[in-house]
Amino acid sequence: MTMTHRPFATLTALLATVALLAGPAAAQEAETSNDQPESVFNLGEPVDENGNPIAPEPQEPQPGQQYLQEVFNDWALRCLKVEEGEDPCQMYQLMQDQDGNDVAEIAIVSLPNSGQAVAGATIVVPLETLLTEQMTLRVDGGQARRFPFNFCNLGGCVTRLGLTAEDVALFKRGAEATLSMVPAAAPDQQVTVTMSLSGFTAAFDAVAAQ
Repeated sequence: MTMTHRPFATLTALLATVALLAGPAAAQEAETSNDQPESVFNLGEPVDENGNPIAPEPQEPQPGQQYLQEVFNDWALRCLKVEEGEDPCQMYQLMQDQDGNDVAEIAIVSLPNSGQAVAGATIVVPLETLLTEQMTLRVDGGQARRFPFNFCNLGGCVTRLGLTAEDVALFKRGAEATLSMVPAAAPDQQVTVTMSLSGFTAAFDAVAAQ
């Protein structure tokens, strides 16, 4: 809808007349108000017909920023905005314990033309993990595989593992995988978290299609 500017023009002329009649003092006050920073003026917010606030349109990610591209059940496709070329993406899942506490996270990328490993996974677990006991991965209660930790930083302890075509096929057929680790404070105990494989196939196919 196009708004007419006639009432605004009339109001402007009226204010100008009042300023002239009021003399120099009023003109000086008006000049001072024009110098106020923009932050003192409220720009308002958009609302719908019921007066409810309307959520702003999502902004385009800037180069170097990570953004959520798509969600496949329990897996998210996260991408990194780059200045040129196609944005690289990875599939991601945050794993929690039975109390809802964040325990581990995994990110998987496709590795085309990289030999035996067709994908690479990076898993991050808490710093309080006993590194010498390594990490154990098991799919649907099948054969367990143990992986060493590569390094630790402020974000946690990291293990990087390669996934063969057979591993990926096993993940696609599976319902869930488990990650087991030993806490440094209780070396006689084991912490196990569940990694859902719901949506794994669609998420991996999306990453591999890049």
